[in-house]
Amino acid sequence: MNQRLRAIYRVTFIGLVVNLVLAAGKLAAGLVGRSGAMIADAVHSLSDMATDVVVLVFAKLSAKPEDATHNFGHGKYETLATVIISLFLAGVGIGILWDSIGAIIRAVRGEWLPRPGLIALIAAVVSIVVKELLYQYTVREGRRLESPSVVANAWHHRSDALSSIGTFIGIACAYFLGDKWRVADPVVASIVSLFIFKIAYDLIRDGFGELLERSLPADVEQEIRNIVVHSPEVHDLHALRTRRIGSAMAVDVHIRVDGSMEVERSHELVADIKRRLRQRFGDRIIVTIQVDPIISAGHPSSC
Repeated sequence: MNQRLRAIYRVTFIGLVVNLVLAAGKLAAGLVGRSGAMIADAVHSLSDMATDVVVLVFAKLSAKPEDATHNFGHGKYETLATVIISLFLAGVGIGILWDSIGAIIRAVRGEWLPRPGLIALIAAVVSIVVKELLYQYTVREGRRLESPSVVANAWHHRSDALSSIGTFIGIACAYFLGDKWRVADPVVASIVSLFIFKIAYDLIRDGFGELLERSLPADVEQEIRNIVVHSPEVHDLHALRTRRIGSAMAVDVHIRVDGSMEVERSHELVADIKRRLRQRFGDRIIVTIQVDPIISAGHPSSC
């Protein structure tokens, strides 16, 4: 198992253990404290555990080397994991919104909503602090490892923290302000669900963009162009094509050089361009460079 995969496993396993302990604690607090919002929050933490398992499974698949059926490696398994996690997020948001609307309707009809216990309020505070710390740790490691699925999982942790904030506000209003304020719990929870939808949408958009071969951002492509034409021996470039393959970048480009350049020198030039691209973007960049000699009057001919 390579170092990157071990690091992904470590950060995800830590999240799995934290979610297990936190979900059990919130479920107990919700039952003892008679708080439906806290029980729902516990279910949210359980959904985090499910996404942790998804990351663990797909990280191993994406780390498999190139083979006869996957010439560019298996990096897109990690992108698929990101999409799956995002769909989990959207599902959690729908569940929270559905429960919140139901509670609001019951309150409008005059139905009595139970006053939650203090233990539920304490559990909400603990959940906010723990999940925000877990988000900060996971997103930092995900960006360091250039792992989109770990970053997506980090946002799932933050969605749980956001859910707990809504739970805390609702429980606090119901606990301190009396019967009429107990509807604050589902109202705030429904607002939190909208934030969760926004996070899920952004992650799904990026994930599907990668699966559908979207190019790298314009500023990244411009940086690649600058590196490729850095040598005065490269007259210009054309047919630049870029994409992401999981945490790796793929670059395909044609360069134009003097037609009298020796083959050995053209190979050295290509090797130097690849070296500088890897210095800038890391070893997980896949580079293909086609050399086109300029024969005469600026008309290139591919070789």
